[in-house]
Amino acid sequence: MRPDLAVALDLPSAREALRLVDAGGPAGTWYKVGPVLYVREGPAIVRELLARGKWVFLDLKWHDIPNTVAGAVAAAADLGVHLATVHLAGGPAMLEAAARARGTALRLAGVGVLTSLDAAGYGAVVGRAVATTLAEQQRLAALVVEAGLDAMVCSASEAPAIRAAIGADRMVVVPGIRRSGEPVGDQARAAAPGEAVRAGADLLVVGRPITAAADPAAALAEFRRDLAA
Repeated sequence: MRPDLAVALDLPSAREALRLVDAGGPAGTWYKVGPVLYVREGPAIVRELLARGKWVFLDLKWHDIPNTVAGAVAAAADLGVHLATVHLAGGPAMLEAAARARGTALRLAGVGVLTSLDAAGYGAVVGRAVATTLAEQQRLAALVVEAGLDAMVCSASEAPAIRAAIGADRMVVVPGIRRSGEPVGDQARAAAPGEAVRAGADLLVVGRPITAAADPAAALAEFRRDLAA
């Protein structure tokens, strides 16, 4: 697939989110719905996006017992979601249950080390010294393949190694996209759009540089141009 861009709709209401979507017009193809918007608005926001012909990335990072996660995945598939996330830390049984429940249209992406974490931060999570996040991501990528998931989330710097680990037929999803000079916020492993594309990303996720811009539609158009450059 050609690289595409997903706008992270981490906004407090459907009204604000849909205003941004409508202003973006055809330039906005993928939209990511995360916990902030989904908890406030529920499945209705997904239906609104689908009614506008958008591709929906439901980023709830499920991490629970296999039966619960399978139920959530099946519900997302019934809703018409195109891509959803599960935490690789849930383990093989959970991941395999999720894969069985996804149906034919929903793709599942595994989340390993969040892009807000560096090696020291992830080491605090797992209770051992971590040399690099790359080594941890490569280890977790094996779970993506073994469980039959469709994609993996990683930073741009990790994308070439993750592509090699999961194969050409799976998606590489890269969040934390920032252009030169933009604040990285809480992203520890950020990258510019061109850098992510050259690294092999299939789907780039951009949030605050678009949603917090004075003119979100113009910012989206600029990112689109960066993507095509």
